[in-house]
Amino acid sequence: MTDALPGLDHGAVTAWLGDHVEVLERPVRFSLIAAGGSNLTFRVADESGHAVALRRPPVTAVLATAHDMDREWRILTGLTGTAVPVPAPVARCDDVAVTGAPFYVMGFVDGTILRTEADGARFDGTSAATATDSLVDVQVALHALDPDAVGLGDLTKRHTGYVERQLRRWRTQVDRAKVRELPVLDDLHDRLARTVPAESRAPSLVHGDYRFDNVVLGPDHHVAAVLDWELCTIGDAVADACWSLLYWIDPGDALPFLDSAPTLAPVFPRRADAAARYATRSGRDLDSLGWFSVFGYWKMACIVEGVYARRLEGARGGGAQGDPSSIASRVDAYLAYAADAAVGIL
Repeated sequence: MTDALPGLDHGAVTAWLGDHVEVLERPVRFSLIAAGGSNLTFRVADESGHAVALRRPPVTAVLATAHDMDREWRILTGLTGTAVPVPAPVARCDDVAVTGAPFYVMGFVDGTILRTEADGARFDGTSAATATDSLVDVQVALHALDPDAVGLGDLTKRHTGYVERQLRRWRTQVDRAKVRELPVLDDLHDRLARTVPAESRAPSLVHGDYRFDNVVLGPDHHVAAVLDWELCTIGDAVADACWSLLYWIDPGDALPFLDSAPTLAPVFPRRADAAARYATRSGRDLDSLGWFSVFGYWKMACIVEGVYARRLEGARGGGAQGDPSSIASRVDAYLAYAADAAVGIL
């Protein structure tokens, strides 16, 4: 039943859409297409097949610095018409009385989202190469934009020190939860903080979680829209690219971030090739990829430790699955991997 969806007052939202979204005709039907600890995204369609997407914060566990609907709206608006394809911003609502939180409506972009190895295996070599090129090219285009020129220069007060901000943010979140002692995490934090690579160029817009399952591919296998802008800020393009590369899973990876990923399919190039494409097309060297791999595994350990802490408190939403001990073991594995990878780097 659409009126039982979390965070959605069916009647009130339907009435608001009738007043603000001309493309839809009532009645409309809602379906939840993204949930968990992130923002909620609903597909809203009428009987004629017209559709939009509605996005609002999660119902519970809202972080003070995340899930900002006005911020996401500004990003979509700023990027519209640039070389970075985004869903068209349609309307936004700041009245929390409608459905308990601010929300916005954007165009619904039909296409393919690659999430698993099975998804990737449906591509042939030509379409996989096209998708890879487009994924890299769009990230390069994002990093080449002038934040001030697209009205996003004030996304953060500090444009430099992106990695330092990340180190502080994730360490603080672990410390606030503090469900156990993690000496390896603390040691790696201190060593990373002392050895942060110099930023590659002037600060740029960074997506924060750019990868295949956060983009929609069109029928021509090019990126038709980039989704999930809640982590977007101004920072170091190389750091953003290196984080993306950690999601470019290769066969035989010892401890992949994802158990199944489209890049595992044999038709896709390997991570080193994707990295070389980014470096060539952006003109930015990725000599610090080893350092950012250590940092990435440390950061992922912090993220999953947060999931572990919330699971101990009874929460069930968000990324990792399984009993609390298996989540804690995953954190320990990430930290051990980072510590091993740090030898000769930090």
